[in-house]
Amino acid sequence: MSDQTANTTPDHRLTVAEVLGLLVADGIVAKPEADALIAEFRLKRLTAHPLVIVADQKWKSLLPPNRALTLDDLGEWLAGKVGLEYYHIDPLKIDFTAVTDVMSSAYATRFGILPVQVTAQEVVFATIEPFLRDWEKEIQPIVKKKIRRVIASPVDVARFLVEFYNLARSVKKASQQGGQSSGLSSFEQLVELGRTNRQFDANDQHIVNIVDWLWQYAFEQRASDIHIEPRRELGIVRFRIDGVLHQVYQIPMSVMAAMVSRIKILGRMDLVEKRRPQDGRIKTRTADGQEAELRLSTLPTAFGEKMVMRIFDPEVLVRNFTDLGFSEEDQVRWKLMSESPNGIILVTGPTGSGKTTTLYSTLKQLATPAVNVCTIEDPIEMVEPAFNQMQVQNAIELDFAQGVRALMRQDPDIIMVGEIRDLETAEVTIQAALTGHLVLSTLHTNDSPAAVTRMLDLGVPSYLISATVLGVMAQRLVRVLCPSCKKSSPASAEDESMWDRLVAPWKANRPAQFHHPVGCLECRMTGYRGRVGVYEILMLSPDMKQAISDNADVSKIRDLAYREGMKPLRISGAMKIAAGMTTLAEVFKVSPPSERI
Repeated sequence: MSDQTANTTPDHRLTVAEVLGLLVADGIVAKPEADALIAEFRLKRLTAHPLVIVADQKWKSLLPPNRALTLDDLGEWLAGKVGLEYYHIDPLKIDFTAVTDVMSSAYATRFGILPVQVTAQEVVFATIEPFLRDWEKEIQPIVKKKIRRVIASPVDVARFLVEFYNLARSVKKASQQGGQSSGLSSFEQLVELGRTNRQFDANDQHIVNIVDWLWQYAFEQRASDIHIEPRRELGIVRFRIDGVLHQVYQIPMSVMAAMVSRIKILGRMDLVEKRRPQDGRIKTRTADGQEAELRLSTLPTAFGEKMVMRIFDPEVLVRNFTDLGFSEEDQVRWKLMSESPNGIILVTGPTGSGKTTTLYSTLKQLATPAVNVCTIEDPIEMVEPAFNQMQVQNAIELDFAQGVRALMRQDPDIIMVGEIRDLETAEVTIQAALTGHLVLSTLHTNDSPAAVTRMLDLGVPSYLISATVLGVMAQRLVRVLCPSCKKSSPASAEDESMWDRLVAPWKANRPAQFHHPVGCLECRMTGYRGRVGVYEILMLSPDMKQAISDNADVSKIRDLAYREGMKPLRISGAMKIAAGMTTLAEVFKVSPPSERI
């Protein structure tokens, strides 16, 4: 059956008997099972969509490879029968305001259609009733564009019909109430005559709905950060998913200002203060009942307050070492350091490289009832009941150095210092290690050997570094190939060239196969799903301590570390590539070049 046939078929709604008849004719479903379901449907008078009723049976196709008949499979089959494209609705790629302006919610519900895309030439409608065509004649004069129909999942259409229209309604109502506000904190004080600057209430129900929607989608899409960014005309909402930013939505500036105010109220931040950066936190629940924490940060920009919300999922923040990406050798080296009774362990890497996750996961394993684990953080990333956590408060002169001094009087066994930023913090951290405590902390350096020179630059004497530092670990995060759709192919000339550049100056056997991203619904067509760490662990051996005491430069320390078995970040990444976990491009993107004399 083609689209042409669908055009000539009289207008009618899809029935269970019709769908089952077509499935039997195609040899996908056995006739006795189909007849039994038709009888049950008539008896119970089921009201769900025919595809949903068939999918609920969890039948397996009679055609090889005998896959289970899911709703998506049935949708693709129906789309093929009527000659239409099967469309997966991705809420992050839809302009709610544009699509909901095409028709009313009641009209869309009546015909089982949902506008999903509006361009200069056409409007794309997702339909669950391919044989209902009368609405096209009514809509055509209104939209004055080409109408293209696609088949979509009945469950998705039903869900997004409600969500899209509710959200668009909330944004429009909020805009109407608040007017076009230029924002009091904007540096561009543009005066526009005839416009009201009335700010509307952050507790307005429409604003509450928009903020709730934002968080719900962020949790669903596995976002690690939510960015709310003011621009001159519109506010932009972006999600960071697997380390990459995706634009989600554009909202009027007046609505965005109220959204930021709403979140600031919930995060117990100063609502009036818009000129200086602020931090806050919110604890909430995801749709499946899991607790999640949001760390809030505001920044004054040219057009108003920018807000970033970092999402901390307890399941993500505390993981075992294998899930984090540690190789067996890395685990042995890391456990050897972390199980020492005293000394300093440093974790280095840029912002967003997973340092916090590594430290929390390590501390969680060390925090037994027999051990007192204390932390001083800026800010506290996630409240963990097994730790005694303290937050830096510069307003009352409680910095890292003061915090460590206070913790020293709390009979600690293990101390975590959020970051060593200055000589004072470094000195008290070293004092803590010298007096019999295990201290974990972070530094911002490119690789492990550079951490030693960074400590020297801060003014720490080399003999103290040799006496206290147990080891340094540098880390980065690479995206993991989606297991559902990744594809392997024999190594091309380009792959071999990139591999040689990646591992140079080392020699490493090239894999016979390289894996590449493809894209499927599971990974939102990106080809990647989740992230994993690559690590470089420098352990301070007696020779290394001697080299540091002799004030050797970083290149000599690095070369000695390599001779003692330290694998640089790129080699760690190469092992992940060989295992089929990630790609060459990903490792190149995040890891610095290996330096060796």
